[in-house]
Amino acid sequence: MGWKGKDPYEGQRPEATLGASFSQRLCVWLGTGFGLGLVAPCAPGTFGSLPGVALACAFAAWLPLWAQVPACLALTLLAVPICTMSERTLKKKDDGRITADEWMLYPIATIGLPLTQALWLIPATFVVIRVLDVLKLPPARQIQYLPEGWGIVADDFASQLYALAANWALWHFLG
Repeated sequence: MGWKGKDPYEGQRPEATLGASFSQRLCVWLGTGFGLGLVAPCAPGTFGSLPGVALACAFAAWLPLWAQVPACLALTLLAVPICTMSERTLKKKDDGRITADEWMLYPIATIGLPLTQALWLIPATFVVIRVLDVLKLPPARQIQYLPEGWGIVADDFASQLYALAANWALWHFLG
């Protein structure tokens, strides 16, 4: 049973989503950062990270530290099936347009940081997160070869932990 009604990807979707079910299209929409990964002129991971900035700011504003950690773990586990379904639907291994790993795991790298009080941290942490995601320091590069969504998410999880340490160092020395 496919999508009924106006197609949300009309004119910009990859052909692989033709005939996809509603749940597949929903996963692609979430998996591509609400479509940002599909329409980004370049660097879809960077554009697809932008919803993560808002998510991290919301965590900093509304969740106490003790709740940020389980919320981040829950988002990480939720990202795996979303990325798996997106990869299957787009029919491309670790498709760069899939950015749920970037935006859903983004808050990990800002756990406990006062993003809403020290606004300079928002762009600074964004740069740190993106640089470490691109560098893929060991073991991130090696674990990205896990199957489907596990590989897509695992390398970002490792990179986000590196970014968390770097962001806290940045806050310690400049804050």
